[in-house]
Amino acid sequence: MSNEIPTFTSNDVEILSVEPLYDGFFKMQQYTFRHKLFAGGWSDEVKREIFERGHAVAVLPYDPVQQEFVLIEQVRIGALATSSSPWLIEIIAGIIDTGETPEAVCHRESEEEAGITLSHLTRACSYLSSPGGTTERLHVFMAKTDATTAEGVHGLDNESEDIRVHRVKEETALEWIKSGHIDNAAAIIALQWFFLNKSDLLEQWQSP
Repeated sequence: MSNEIPTFTSNDVEILSVEPLYDGFFKMQQYTFRHKLFAGGWSDEVKREIFERGHAVAVLPYDPVQQEFVLIEQVRIGALATSSSPWLIEIIAGIIDTGETPEAVCHRESEEEAGITLSHLTRACSYLSSPGGTTERLHVFMAKTDATTAEGVHGLDNESEDIRVHRVKEETALEWIKSGHIDNAAAIIALQWFFLNKSDLLEQWQSP
């Protein structure tokens, strides 16, 4: 008798119903499902409310000449309950609209949120934002930019955006992660990926 834990796939979940609960700026749906159990057999019916906001990209622009990142700052109401200030230091990000590629979103959002252009766009990783409560998957990219062009306040009026651009030295960004000044997932994951893979990334960017 094997003690090996079975490996399940999406085929081992049965969706019984999906009920719309709210449809506004975001959506909320209630899933009723059952799934296979590690001990064998199937679970009882499980109900979960799931936040539906689509999928997104986040891009970390870096200037290898200035050795600076281009980061942004904006107010996030979700941070108000647990932060001394809800104005967060973030990386550029945006929702993938129907028919868009993740790469196209990186370029669009970089212009809208920071007024910069990108080159050498490089896929880094992707992760599930909070799979217990939302379907969102976020795709993280690195990109080369000219940080000397990054300045001012940006954002779309029709999305109530008020975004300040920052040029941040490598050592400052690293210290901000260590101190907790940067405390949102996308920025932490992207910056940590950069520092872990910097040599390979810059070598790749230099290749013809």
